[in-house]
Amino acid sequence: MSGFGHFDRRTALRGGAAAAASVALTTALASPASARPASSVPSGTSSIVTGYRELQTGIDRSSAERTAALANLDRVAKAYHDSMTVGGGPLWKDLPLGPGSEFTTSMYARLRAVAVNWGTPGGALAGDPAVLARIKAALELLYTSDQYSEKTAEIGNWYTYEIGIPLYLLHILATVADELTQDELAKYLKPVLKFSGNPNLRTNNPSVVETGANRADKSTISIVSGAMLGDVERIKRGVGAFTDVEGGGAASVIARLHRAAGDGFHTDGSFLQHDSVPYPGHYGIVLLTAVASAIHVTKGTEFALPADVRDAAYALVSDTFAPFVYAGALMESVRGRFLSRQGESAHDIGHQLTGAVVLLARSANGKRKEELGGLAAKWITEDTFAPYLKIPDPERFAPGPDLVGIPGIEFAQELLATGIRPTRTVATHRVFGQQDRMVHITEGWSASLGVASTRISRYESINSMNLHGWYTGDGSLYLFLPKAKGHFTDAYWPTVDPLSLPGTTTKSGPPPKLESVPLTSKDHCGGVRWDARHGAHALDFVSQDGTLTARKSWFFTPSGVLCLGAGITDTSGDLVRTTIENRNLGENGSGALLADGRLVGGSESLRRKRWLHLEKVGGYVLLDAADVTALREDRTGTWRDIDKGANTKGTTVPYTRRYQKLVIEHGAKPSNASYAYAVLPAASVLETIASAWAWRVRSNTATVQAVRLWDATLLANFFAAGSVDEVSVSGPASVALGRTRDGWQLAVSDPTQRQDVLRVTVRRKTFEVPVKDTFGATQVVRV
Repeated sequence: MSGFGHFDRRTALRGGAAAAASVALTTALASPASARPASSVPSGTSSIVTGYRELQTGIDRSSAERTAALANLDRVAKAYHDSMTVGGGPLWKDLPLGPGSEFTTSMYARLRAVAVNWGTPGGALAGDPAVLARIKAALELLYTSDQYSEKTAEIGNWYTYEIGIPLYLLHILATVADELTQDELAKYLKPVLKFSGNPNLRTNNPSVVETGANRADKSTISIVSGAMLGDVERIKRGVGAFTDVEGGGAASVIARLHRAAGDGFHTDGSFLQHDSVPYPGHYGIVLLTAVASAIHVTKGTEFALPADVRDAAYALVSDTFAPFVYAGALMESVRGRFLSRQGESAHDIGHQLTGAVVLLARSANGKRKEELGGLAAKWITEDTFAPYLKIPDPERFAPGPDLVGIPGIEFAQELLATGIRPTRTVATHRVFGQQDRMVHITEGWSASLGVASTRISRYESINSMNLHGWYTGDGSLYLFLPKAKGHFTDAYWPTVDPLSLPGTTTKSGPPPKLESVPLTSKDHCGGVRWDARHGAHALDFVSQDGTLTARKSWFFTPSGVLCLGAGITDTSGDLVRTTIENRNLGENGSGALLADGRLVGGSESLRRKRWLHLEKVGGYVLLDAADVTALREDRTGTWRDIDKGANTKGTTVPYTRRYQKLVIEHGAKPSNASYAYAVLPAASVLETIASAWAWRVRSNTATVQAVRLWDATLLANFFAAGSVDEVSVSGPASVALGRTRDGWQLAVSDPTQRQDVLRVTVRRKTFEVPVKDTFGATQVVRV
């Protein structure tokens, strides 16, 4: 599900479902049961098709949750069926036939909903011969009209022809394969063989070697289509494509790359797509789902994925994905342009990850099964905002993309019935230098940063998506709180002020022109891990137009994040501000804001306050007594405002959400301005007041930003050679110094990823720390 052309497998279902339900049912084209053909799938490969059918229609495991989900699938499938005309012309009035990719995806998506419901035991359309006849007639129409046939030309989005439609078509064919003749099945697969003939290469440009999620999807397409045709060599080629057998492993989807940037998984747990975009929160999950599906359908056959491939896939879950999951949802910092997609919120993609992990757990054994099952159980248990087992609509919060609601529920309940224990939350601080991301996990709240460098893009905005993403990679501090599990899912991105994201330093003028994947001109982006509960991160910031610069640091502790900024300079003449908070309080939301104990009204200038507290959110400590503007405002927007993609566009339904904004004003043309504040997630008023003495800022300059913790541990970010307290460094570095049970310890990293050796002097003793090819990873030295 990669490539610069991509569609939403759920959004494709959207569009006219409710209105369609009132359209009269056209004449049934039923055929008697006695006339049904024998299965057209060769017996030697039929188990693969059976396994793939299970991913669409489930295993008929009864439960109240399955019944409720099926009722919602019934509603959507019946609406599409009843509004479908198969006597000639377009299948649906709002989806005209004709060349190009804009409507074809939606045609197959709707037909897939009908077919899956027909094949799901207990479905409203289940087993109905008249419905089956109409499905077959629709398949024939789409083929003979060259909407998708071997005569079709690729027009527009290559992905649609080579991956998107083939997947939907295989879902349909797997469901009705036993009702088709061998000739019919072979005919409908002809375009799949044309457009996805070689899973290793891009068909419309064979010089492009497929990587990442694209390769994984094409591998699955090759396996399943090969099984339907009894083509053993095609199945084997699909299995081999996962590890790029033909290319000597160079594009293996499970290989670990030891370098900064580049598509695929990396040795530090990072995952990138489009070379420079952190994507554990989308493309990585698409890839994992494809691998899980392939393991499932080939299990027990001669084509089973090799044990080392399966083991590598299992290991990826805890290393790459789990750190970025909070309460069953994926963190915003690793979701790329899919922030703007209405049908793929953080919880939607979280459900897809959970579904893939449940499926992997079904095929695993021993400790791996316990690990995978425990993570899935944890996410299912913690996701109280969008409960995994309660699917309100096949288009929302349904595990997938290959698991469509019903199978996801059935497989999960099968797992939970074993008494698997949910994995407990363990404090973690991890730096993913190969994708310029970090995550800070505590038992109650978590945090991550959206940052950028010469290696990793500020944002991704392609195919008319993520149209307000200008500052998502300019130092955004994403906080995930126990009392606000739906914060980012609840219409956040269409309604938030995109010019004032928490943690960013921005200008009041118009935002920069959107680019596809813009990098910055600064190497310095990264940090150091002290232990599981502490770390420092730094960003040498420059605005996209180059006029605004700043040195920014975040120091992470169990109780909160201390934020420092220095060297804030701008030449544009626009007003410059740093946003402390921009919290979504929900529709007509409430929550008292206190400033030094006094209740703050709607909009107010707060002069030289020491602390602030927002009810149900947490506290804020102003360490330099800055003047802060507090603004409570209702903001209205639509998903179409931020995503106008041909196959992904959001609705024009207006959403209104209330926000609490806290902003430090730096004025026009600031020179070497600064800020210092702490964010205390989930803290009480008393905890906020008491924390004012938890840190000591030791330096806040454009050269070094440093703090002392209560136990005398020093956390420091050096943007150049310099000194603070008892530590000196030879160049840019992130440093932590403190006592452990084994004595004094020094932790060092190179956020620029450009240096060979860092010389660190501590109490007149110098240590040479090799950092070449460590890609920002923390190096530990005993002092």
